[in-house]
Amino acid sequence: MGQQQLLLIVLGVIIVGIAVVVGINLFNANAISANRDGVISDLNNLGAMAQQYYKKPTSMAGGGNTFTGWTLPTGLDSTANGTYTVTVAAQTVTIVGTGTENGDNGSSGVQATAVVSPTTITTTKNN
Repeated sequence: MGQQQLLLIVLGVIIVGIAVVVGINLFNANAISANRDGVISDLNNLGAMAQQYYKKPTSMAGGGNTFTGWTLPTGLDSTANGTYTVTVAAQTVTIVGTGTENGDNGSSGVQATAVVSPTTITTTKNN
């Protein structure tokens, strides 16, 4: 084998190695983004459930224009997307979701928070 052929083989191996590394990085970034989107979707769903509770009269097992007494539905405190905790006040509910994928900081799960009022659901990503 000539020197030129060896150089082309080495160059080919380097290019393939770089392509593999870039592919792995893209896959990880997509997994984080998909998990964050799933957590935010779950937060919006839970927020809508809290608003339904707020608007139902107490005679129909609702809150009667207060969030007091609302809890996370059974089985929805942990999903395939992550785990959720809730803080309930009379006129607001704060739901924090922690995803299963490591976040941008690399050390903890992706996190997002939803603040639910009687008419709005405001969702923000934490990392």
